Amino acid sequence: MIVDIENVSWKREKQWILKDISWQIRQGEHWSLVGLNGSGKTTLLNMINGYIWPTKGSISVLDQTFGRCDLRELRKDIGWVSSSLQQHLHGEETAKHIVISGKFATIGLYDQVSTDIEEQAEQLLTLLNCQIFKDRRYDTLSQGERQRILIARALMAEPKLLILDEPCTGLDIIAREQLLQIIEKVSKAPQAPTLIYVTHHVEEILPCFSHTLMLKKGEVYQLGPTEKVLTSTLLTDFFDTPIKVYQQQERLWLTLA
Repeated sequence: MIVDIENVSWKREKQWILKDISWQIRQGEHWSLVGLNGSGKTTLLNMINGYIWPTKGSISVLDQTFGRCDLRELRKDIGWVSSSLQQHLHGEETAKHIVISGKFATIGLYDQVSTDIEEQAEQLLTLLNCQIFKDRRYDTLSQGERQRILIARALMAEPKLLILDEPCTGLDIIAREQLLQIIEKVSKAPQAPTLIYVTHHVEEILPCFSHTLMLKKGEVYQLGPTEKVLTSTLLTDFFDTPIKVYQQQERLWLTLA
């Protein structure tokens, strides 16, 4: 079991932010997590990483039960790609150095690295089509290029679970589709980590995401196989707006009904 969340709730001050969440992710599954702003997605991610402790319920990640494990060690097996990380990185560093720093979970490189680590970084840069700009300063890259570098950086630590937290935010349609192609490629790579893709745009959900959790106002609205969850009927109720879903090239797209 990659993630096992049982009847989890979280209360901040006098308000319940998450209520009775149960969610299991098994080996070999990739999930999308769908919810509008304020639905509790970020809170749930923080909980999976052990940064927030549940008010009620139990959590196990990678077969490590919270309260009985060293969360600092557990986090080494969890990659989390978020746009918020960009503001903490050193923009003058090269893209390749940013990727290598993921091996040490540091902001910046302070030690000489081995040939093996250099080769691992080169392989990831090639996998994610970043080799062309690997020697450029990070702060000269486009938003889409930076996101690819962040994914490569997360993969340097060889995580067993990789969380992609709204990675397409701020991208134009071309950059978005290029990044989604990269994510599909990562999902099919040998020894690929389990993926959780967080979004509120259904059209970003790739065929590799076999399962979907829909989170609404801090509660599980629906979860299960993607094709059974993301239907016109369920999405109409989920968004409180008449929605029609259609499929094109194995992707789901929405229109207002």
